[in-house]
Amino acid sequence: MANPTPAEVQQYIAAGLPCTHLEVEGDGQHFFATIVSAEFEGKGRVGRHQRVYQALGDRMRAEIHALSMKTLTPAEWSQQAHQAPKA
Repeated sequence: MANPTPAEVQQYIAAGLPCTHLEVEGDGQHFFATIVSAEFEGKGRVGRHQRVYQALGDRMRAEIHALSMKTLTPAEWSQQAHQAPKA
């Protein structure tokens, strides 16, 4: 089985989790995702990651070898986007 592309991993996540923002980068084995979803409201980091793993299902074991992720609520994403870069 061929390794998934970042676009495919992004599609897998989007199919199982409603996201307001989703970016996935990677090399076919190791991926990094920035995921913004209202479903993360009230959940800690572990709960958010579990929700992403739930969306990925068996693909997490069979196709995706490593996934690092940054999980944010829409409010957290908005706050992060409005923070001024430090000079």
